[in-house]
Amino acid sequence: MPEGDTVYRAARKLDRALTGHVLAASDFRVPQLATVDLSGATVTGTFSRGKHLLTHIEHEESWTLHTHLKMEGSWHVYPLHEKWRRPSTQARVVLRTDARAAVGFSLGIVELVPRSHEPDVVGHLGPDLLGGDWDEAEALRRLRSDPTRPVAEALLDQTNLAGIGNMYMAELCFTSGVHPLRPVGEVPDLERLVRRARQMLDLNKERAIQSTTGDLRPRERMWVYRRDNAPCRRCGTPVRVAMRGPAESERASYWCPRCQPED
Repeated sequence: MPEGDTVYRAARKLDRALTGHVLAASDFRVPQLATVDLSGATVTGTFSRGKHLLTHIEHEESWTLHTHLKMEGSWHVYPLHEKWRRPSTQARVVLRTDARAAVGFSLGIVELVPRSHEPDVVGHLGPDLLGGDWDEAEALRRLRSDPTRPVAEALLDQTNLAGIGNMYMAELCFTSGVHPLRPVGEVPDLERLVRRARQMLDLNKERAIQSTTGDLRPRERMWVYRRDNAPCRRCGTPVRVAMRGPAESERASYWCPRCQPED
């Protein structure tokens, strides 16, 4: 699932392409919105909120197009008549101006809600790591509200803080020397971990190639994520991986058993 910085870049791309423009046509390829026509509407902005995308549209009244990439979604922007890079059967939303088309492929969520109802779709989220209203104290309060919860699970919970996915969770646990199953209440410096989380996302939000090591070369970009059985970059011990969580939402945890001891 895309991380918060990936969604932030998607919002920036849509904002640059659509804001201030009138839609010449719209095509919603989801049953609940199949008859909606936003032709003549003006796009006034696109913003990210954690892993959610919010596109503001004025069309007789104020609307919010709420989309979520989930595991396989992406937004592309094309000059008109340019061939799409993904199959048209995967398109869920097409927004056309006189100059370009914004196409949302394989989106996990597509909703059009009155602007006044926007809090109903994102109001449950914790402080956004890349948001202008980031609130470190509130994020820490939410994380500490259940001190027995495994830190990996708590970091992935978007109601605690918004924007961390499985990759950043693994990298944050490693760089903090914390086993993914360690209870939040036993993390020695939770403030530093949260600040590092914001720093990681902030450093990566402007570039398509994510890195937590500072090295952009292939296979050198991460400390432990997707490096199972490879030697730890710090001590040489093989990196471990295990699937955790409920069967319907299992996530892979990566860690170094020496740098991140369980006990």
